[in-house]
Amino acid sequence: MFSEPVILYGSSISYFTGKMENYFQIRSIPYVRTVDAYPVFERKMKKMVGIHQMPAVVLPDGRWMTDTTKMIQWFESKFNNSSILPKDPVQSFICFLIEDWADEWWWRPAMHYRWHYKEGAEFASNHLAKELLGAFPAPHFIKKMFLARRQRNGYTVGDGISQDNIDAIEANVRNLFSNLEKIFSKRSFIFGETPSLADIGLSGPFYRHFALDPVPLKIIKNEAPSILNWLDALQNTRLKNSNHGYTEELPADLDPLLEEIGGIYLPYLSKNVEAVQYGKKYFKFRSGELNIRKARFSQYRVWCLKELRNRFHSLAEEDQCNVKQMLRKFGCWEHLWIHKKLPLDSKQEEKLPFWANRKMVGVNE
Repeated sequence: MFSEPVILYGSSISYFTGKMENYFQIRSIPYVRTVDAYPVFERKMKKMVGIHQMPAVVLPDGRWMTDTTKMIQWFESKFNNSSILPKDPVQSFICFLIEDWADEWWWRPAMHYRWHYKEGAEFASNHLAKELLGAFPAPHFIKKMFLARRQRNGYTVGDGISQDNIDAIEANVRNLFSNLEKIFSKRSFIFGETPSLADIGLSGPFYRHFALDPVPLKIIKNEAPSILNWLDALQNTRLKNSNHGYTEELPADLDPLLEEIGGIYLPYLSKNVEAVQYGKKYFKFRSGELNIRKARFSQYRVWCLKELRNRFHSLAEEDQCNVKQMLRKFGCWEHLWIHKKLPLDSKQEEKLPFWANRKMVGVNE
């Protein structure tokens, strides 16, 4: 279907670049991953799609794209005979919900493990200094220091991680590993023997972070080795022109994931909405032992919440009833709708994937 390769601009250790690569490989879409010199590339990407973030995709016709969720949806619209979504509407909705959770919640813990620990920071700063800043006229050690400070100030310490909550954040990650181990010790993918959007979404935090960075990789090897089998299967599976391979009903071992989404992620999105509504740059969020006192606001994540609502509204009435019942069971429903009106910018993200209005987190805004 896609005879000429697309160009994928992104680092070889990038969260969302890895997610996009997994999608292209599963779909047998030819691509060439590359990086370009900074800061020239940053200025170019802002000119072409409005913002700078990894990855960018350039189509053979010269059009630039951004935002992995919307890019995947655009590519999926070109396939007529197969889908990365189960046919069952409930499972299909859960696919979108898990992808959103993978994109927006696990980013902060993944960045924490990379930049908090000496082994991770040394590995990542050394790699990125060579890969992204190789042409920049400064000593290598200065580039490494700049990258480590930038990432910590923007996405870890600067996004609510502190000495007071590190243990709770890492416990949250280990709980995810444990829940996924129970799933992947029984089957290859989230919904059976065929990869879905849920698997592609989760490849973001795992493929180029948790299963690559030294500290979380040790934990996975010792406590959840089936995750590595899942990643290997994801790398080597090519989706056929059929929907066979998905489970007929929602697997019971997904319950802990949905409980986490209902108990932590959607309440977090709700608190973010309040912050944006009242013009706050930071906000507090607490769920059980997890206490984040200074999370950055995200205008983009308000739009993510709207997208989940739109997905629900697109369902047939009977399917809406089934999804609503399931969401209530796991504490998701109330937080999905608690804010009747969302504080969105005018026409925010309407031009995605070819033009973006906002970056994922409110850094330097």
